[in-house]
Amino acid sequence: MITEIQAKSILNKHKKRDDWFLDDYSVNPYQRCSFNCIYCYTRGSKYGTHMAKTLSVKINAPELLEKQLLGRAKKGEYGIIFIASQEAYLPIEEKYKITRKLLEIILKYKFPVEVVTKSTLALRDLDLLREIDKNAILPDDLKPKLKHGTIISFSVSTLDEKLAKILEPGAPSPIERLKTMQKFKEEGFFVGVNFIPVLPFLSDSEEQLDEMIRQAKSYGADFVFVGGLTLFGTGPTDSKTLYYKFLEKYYPELVSKYKSLYRIFFAPSRDYQRQLEEKSKLLCEKHRIKNGIV
Repeated sequence: MITEIQAKSILNKHKKRDDWFLDDYSVNPYQRCSFNCIYCYTRGSKYGTHMAKTLSVKINAPELLEKQLLGRAKKGEYGIIFIASQEAYLPIEEKYKITRKLLEIILKYKFPVEVVTKSTLALRDLDLLREIDKNAILPDDLKPKLKHGTIISFSVSTLDEKLAKILEPGAPSPIERLKTMQKFKEEGFFVGVNFIPVLPFLSDSEEQLDEMIRQAKSYGADFVFVGGLTLFGTGPTDSKTLYYKFLEKYYPELVSKYKSLYRIFFAPSRDYQRQLEEKSKLLCEKHRIKNGIV
């Protein structure tokens, strides 16, 4: 079911620039997501909403963004706009074209963008993204480090097609995402892969990470991110609940390992995160690919 809503605001200004993705702003044209990834951090976390069967379209998003970017541009408050923390290229985007309309406005006011997606539909907007890449005004402190007005990255949690189908039932397959990224690269874009989240004991071994980073490089990625799995909430549709149900059904032998790794927290232990970071850094050096955007 799809509902059309009137949003009060569309451009979110961060208190501080994101350390990883370098964005100062974010926009979300849709609420909730039909890709239905079991592990999605918005399920039960303070960063989003609990998933539901209803998708909401912010039909007045273009008008809102026009007003908000006009004000920011007049003040010279340029910064990278992140599209989107909730998927911006859902199948319903083919009908509503809200994301495309937002890109047209972003181009008009010369803001840089970072598109993070799992969708092949992003290729539809190659024309606008190319013009943004050429014309965007970067923040002064990023100009020496970054030469691109458009950054495009694709999120992948595993290269295992069967596992991905269970965990990300509505999303394009991992190989489709990599091939889509490759097409952007062939068109001259600055592209990457977000291995976020890698899955403890399922896609985070050194051998698996090595293969994931090698594949990213072979498909043309300029950079990669590697991040751990977060699990939120105790409600029936929250990520922690759903993910543990998935483990109990398909990998019951891992349940105790997860409970030991996460205990009462939403993130794995600091030691695990440190080891993941160290392995990722060494593997990026091995494959001569950036571990991060800059």
